[in-house]
Amino acid sequence: MLYLAEVQKQKGGLLGGSSKTELKLLACQRTDQNWSTVSEEVIAAEEASKLNDGALVLVELNPNRQVQRIQEAGRPLVNILQNFSRQLEKFKLKEDEIDQWKESLTFQAQEMNRREMDMEARLEQLQQMEDEFQQLESQKQEVETSREQIEQLQAEIERNRQELEGAWEHLRGEQRRLEEHQADCQQGTVLDEEQSRVMSELLDRLSNRVAPTEIVREHLRLAFELVENQQATLNPHWQQLEQQKTLANQQQEEVDRLLQTLSDRQNAWQQAHNFLEQQTVQLKVNTAALATKQDYAQIVKTHLQYQEDLYQQIRSFAASSGGMVLNQKIDVEALERMPIEELQKTIQDLINKLEIDSSFVHDQEQELKYKQETIEELQNKIRQAPDKDQINLEMELTDEKDLYQMLNETLVGQRRNLLQRQKLVKQHQNILLKRQGQAVPDTQEDNNIDFGPILLQVDTQRQQQSQELQKLEREIEQMRSAIELDQGMIDNQTHEQQEKQQELKTMEENLLSLRTATAESWGKVNLYQEALQPIQDCLDGLRQKLQNIGEALAQVQETGDYQLHTINEMRQNLQNLMSQPELLAS
Repeated sequence: MLYLAEVQKQKGGLLGGSSKTELKLLACQRTDQNWSTVSEEVIAAEEASKLNDGALVLVELNPNRQVQRIQEAGRPLVNILQNFSRQLEKFKLKEDEIDQWKESLTFQAQEMNRREMDMEARLEQLQQMEDEFQQLESQKQEVETSREQIEQLQAEIERNRQELEGAWEHLRGEQRRLEEHQADCQQGTVLDEEQSRVMSELLDRLSNRVAPTEIVREHLRLAFELVENQQATLNPHWQQLEQQKTLANQQQEEVDRLLQTLSDRQNAWQQAHNFLEQQTVQLKVNTAALATKQDYAQIVKTHLQYQEDLYQQIRSFAASSGGMVLNQKIDVEALERMPIEELQKTIQDLINKLEIDSSFVHDQEQELKYKQETIEELQNKIRQAPDKDQINLEMELTDEKDLYQMLNETLVGQRRNLLQRQKLVKQHQNILLKRQGQAVPDTQEDNNIDFGPILLQVDTQRQQQSQELQKLEREIEQMRSAIELDQGMIDNQTHEQQEKQQELKTMEENLLSLRTATAESWGKVNLYQEALQPIQDCLDGLRQKLQNIGEALAQVQETGDYQLHTINEMRQNLQNLMSQPELLAS
């Protein structure tokens, strides 16, 4: 199991005893991304004696709590922190998505509540309309009842008129008979007493048959009052109909105005959208150009890395073969005067330090090898991964390459220092062998190859490519800054376009609601019109019939008055005839 531990060294006693190295366990790895603290357990680990006191290391323990492998924790901790940072970014993106979903759901809930309130208001309006229709229906029934009463009154008037016409016909017959009697009287024929009595009875009967109009006029007046009452009941509905017409016209004007505004904004949004698409296409072109330059810079960087590796390999080969003089000077005279025991102790200290450096360089080279394997695995994953996962993998690959480059650059100097220490140990060993009277190995320094010109040429090419790489990196940075600026502008414009699109959607919904309300208003107007107009036409027809009846009643009254006047004249003439005895006696 892998643990994070701290190196603790305990100094030896006064007698110069050896120091004791221990590891204080701090945390334990549960999974790849999960670490938990542990009790501060301390275990002995002489393998960490080469490390400094207080250094953080990653130690792998077997089930028997024995150390299997130790490595410095600097780079792995950096990787863990980078992974943690990436996880935080992913969590932040997820939280933003969750917030957006919450806002969307809140807006949808508000919209549902608003529509529910609209539906309730419309249901109340429909209920009110039903109540009004029921009231109109009752008024219509009252009008029908009034019309039946008026028809009955009209039938009664018609019956009285027919009776009046019959009386007139009888009166005209009696008038003709009277004229005949008058003609007979002129011829010398006179009425007898019996005929005079019969004539008087006929005139009385005729005068009694004159139709009375007072009752009919009273019924006609009541009928007019009923019609006017019905009209007074309908007038508020007509006023409400006019108000509803005015409201419907205003809503229609608002619909037309909002429709024009929506059309103008849609055109403006479409133009801005087209311009945004052009900017997006240009951004893609610039991004492709940046990718090309980055690829070229990567090629130059790779070539520069190859030259750096070649330079270091040649330098290392020259140093190991003695073909290059290292900048390490020793005081030969001081070493020759130094006691042999002290010289041997110095050589042993140098050898111990060389072993520590060799072990450290070996661990770093192993870490570099692991990094190279990780990079190759990520490259294989990128080739096989879908498009949506390639961005995260490429970011991880970039981080791993940066770590690899940093570790490799660190190893260059460490390898050089290691070679210098090897050369220094060899020089000290040669002086010791010489002082002990032993044969010194021939280093064949005279036959060494001079690698100076080769190193100079490689270094010159490396500097040229480094300058070219710096120029490319400056251009890439300028292009990246321009692309980031364009991307920010495009993001802002995209956000504005989304807000405007949401505004257009809201306007469309408002327009739809207003159109629905306008259609309902016009439907209500038409419904009122269809309900009120037949009733109004019926009332107007009844009023016209009543007026016609009134006119006919006036004519009947005039005819009755004329009839009574004629009867009175006939009675007067008859009385005149009866008052002449000479005519009756003859």
